[in-house]
Amino acid sequence: MEALIIKKNIEINAPANKIWDVLLQDEYNRIWFAEFSPGAFAETTWQEGSKVIFKDESGSGIIGTIVANQIGKLLSIKYNGIVKANVEDYDSEEAQGVKGGREIYRLTENQDATQLDIEVDMGEEMYEMMAGAWDKALQKIKELAEA
Repeated sequence: MEALIIKKNIEINAPANKIWDVLLQDEYNRIWFAEFSPGAFAETTWQEGSKVIFKDESGSGIIGTIVANQIGKLLSIKYNGIVKANVEDYDSEEAQGVKGGREIYRLTENQDATQLDIEVDMGEEMYEMMAGAWDKALQKIKELAEA
C-alpha cells in the first residue's frame, strides 16, 4: 500500500485506562467513530490476532487484524481488505489498495495528563478528508475521557 501517514496527538486530562475504555468500548467508540462515518462501529474482540471490521450504516468499511493490544499503552491494527454492502472483499483493486495499511494508537501517561498519539496510513485521495476527521475524532475522545 502506497500511503501517506496521518500523525496526530492530543493531551487528555484523564488516566490512560479511561482513554483506553473510550477507544475500545462500543458505547464510546460509536460516538467518536461517527466523525469518520455516521453509524460507524467495530466488530471485534480486540484480542491480538483477532479480526476487526470497521463499518457504517451502509455495511461498508475496512477489515483488519489486531496486531498488538497492550492494554492502556498500544493498539496496532493492520488492514487487509474492505467490506461493501456487508460483503468482505480481499481481492479487488480497492481492497488491495488498503492491504498492509496500519492504524496505531499509543498512550503515554505524564504527570497530570496522558498523551494519545495516532498514526494511520492513508491513501492520497482520502488524506485531507481523513486528517480533518481525525482532528474532530481526537477532540471527541478527549471530551469523552475527561467527562
